[in-house]
Amino acid sequence: MEKIKLTDTAARNQGELLPGHQSKLQQTDPEFIEFFDNFAFDEVIGHDDLDVKTRVMMIIASTLGGNALSEYKVMVGGALNVGITPAAIKEILYQAVPYIGVSKALDFLSATNEVLVGRGIPLPLEGQSTTTAHNRFEKGLSVQKAIFGAVIDQMYKDAPEDLKHIQGYLSANCFGDYYTRSGLDIKTRELITFAILIALGGVEPQVNGHIQGNLNVGNDRQTLINVITQLLPYIGYPRTLNAIKCLNEVVPA
Repeated sequence: MEKIKLTDTAARNQGELLPGHQSKLQQTDPEFIEFFDNFAFDEVIGHDDLDVKTRVMMIIASTLGGNALSEYKVMVGGALNVGITPAAIKEILYQAVPYIGVSKALDFLSATNEVLVGRGIPLPLEGQSTTTAHNRFEKGLSVQKAIFGAVIDQMYKDAPEDLKHIQGYLSANCFGDYYTRSGLDIKTRELITFAILIALGGVEPQVNGHIQGNLNVGNDRQTLINVITQLLPYIGYPRTLNAIKCLNEVVPA
């Protein structure tokens, strides 16, 4: 069987992330592995200077949004290989729960624990919560406003009386329980949310909102383009093009 012909750049980038990794597809689908790996690990990575840790965190987030458990496990191992901490990996997963739902997240949580234990990392990890039952709403609302500004007050004002509780849940749970945690800064959390949402698909209004949120916390248009580009091999062209459409609507070139 002819040996797979990876470019030197693809081989180097893949070796950095997954040293010694041998995919079974190299035996069953060698042509596919050759053109995919050269595309993902050379051509796409070469598009920009997004640092390896950020790139891998965004890929992990996209596998959560795309419900891609097998690739997630591979990338969690890769994340550890490039120096992403176990706490940061867990925080990416926790960050995904308000967006993908706990029904999907539980399988990923079990898979994460399996990889960490397999690497000799003791569980549970050190806690990252910074809120209490008494201040989670107040702190969550503060983070919401720091990211999105006055639009949060307008959302509360415009919400029908029988739906105001959802706005309260967003403040106390989505932001109070998750965004206030340590382990990841707000800029990274917003970028992770963006990656989760564009991989999830069908949630373009939320993508638009979090594009603006990213801009507000300092992740500019080029950073978002870089993330979209790096995720293309993992989420496919339709979701990539939808993300680009949203980006151009919120912050035109």
